[in-house]
Amino acid sequence: MQIQGKTALITGAAGGLGQAIAEELSARGATLVLSGRNREVLEALADRLGGRVEIADLERSEDVDRLAAIGAELDIVVANAGIGNDGPIRELTTESIDRSISVNLRAPILMTTCFIQAHLAAGTPGHVVLIGSLSGLAASPQTRMYNATKFGLRGFGLSVRQDLHGTGIGVSTVEPGFISDAGMFAQSEVDLPAMVRTKKPADVGSAVADAIARDRGEVFVSPIELRMMSTLATVAPGFSARVQRSLDVAGRKN
Repeated sequence: MQIQGKTALITGAAGGLGQAIAEELSARGATLVLSGRNREVLEALADRLGGRVEIADLERSEDVDRLAAIGAELDIVVANAGIGNDGPIRELTTESIDRSISVNLRAPILMTTCFIQAHLAAGTPGHVVLIGSLSGLAASPQTRMYNATKFGLRGFGLSVRQDLHGTGIGVSTVEPGFISDAGMFAQSEVDLPAMVRTKKPADVGSAVADAIARDRGEVFVSPIELRMMSTLATVAPGFSARVQRSLDVAGRKN
């Protein structure tokens, strides 16, 4: 889909990755609808890039329904909002489980479904981008709910893309690895092993735009060696777990 002249809704637009996505789509000629919880940041971004702000909390069903209805009338939806920071397993609660599922999985699935149904009914093209993670391919310690929801989001995105073949409606899943300067990894202050490289927020923005423009099913935003290790983890999770223990991955997250 050509981005120039289209209107795009971006969730989680107040965060660093959301801002990078907004900047890239704006540079390519899209009009923006910026959503998130931080009004001050969103309004400053809208002043700089144009577009409008929709304040929403994806833990609230009514906010998700409202955003889904807005997105269904637009050309592009980028489901970027997400939460991580799993606590210790002994502290896992029903509330924290529900929160992760609501924000990371339920909201993007409902928004995507509403978007698809509206565009199928109208016979119009459109594109959805789901922001996943390499954590949707490779499990790691202390990220159980993040892994669970990103595994689920990847499965949903790849499946519904097949359902839409030939309709003119695209669904892409963008899978970032470790992103410096913004996003959950940057906020976590994890001490990466020396051989592990990172990407920049702008790389995520470029990947999103590329996915839309070229109708790509899945785009990885990571160095090739990290992608290869994540892919290996899908077929050899035990080996991946041993490698992570040898690198003291759990200790690096403390």
